[in-house]
Amino acid sequence: MPVNLKNYTSEVPASNSMSKIEKCLVEAGATDISKNYKEGVCVAIKFRMVVNDHPLFFELPARVDACFKVLWKEVKRPVEGTKQRTQQQAERTAWKIVSDWVECQLSMIRLEQAELLQVFLPYAYNPAKEQTFYEQIKEQGFKALLPNSKG
Repeated sequence: MPVNLKNYTSEVPASNSMSKIEKCLVEAGATDISKNYKEGVCVAIKFRMVVNDHPLFFELPARVDACFKVLWKEVKRPVEGTKQRTQQQAERTAWKIVSDWVECQLSMIRLEQAELLQVFLPYAYNPAKEQTFYEQIKEQGFKALLPNSKG
């Protein structure tokens, strides 16, 4: 396994990483925290924060399936149970990375190195469209980011 993959050997249960994310978000002022599950696996944490007197929703995904695909490609000699262990590792790894990322971003905000929207904007969630801001601009071909675009 490549050593440049953060947390690819993490033993921290995904539930512990999710709890840490929630604790950090609450300390930062988040409310209405919930989790989304797909086939029994948590795939995202959603929360609300008030920014400039406006309640905004955010969705932080953990792409466990994508993590599994990457980890599975590295398996050279699978034996019985390898796929299940790799799936469990993918869940631990994906959520630990999100937990570390949230902790770093909130530290940057507390140390006035960045503003909340500066780091969380891609994850701003539109409940009516069931999409994050990033997903919305991606769907539009990132036109809003192009020079001379009226996106």
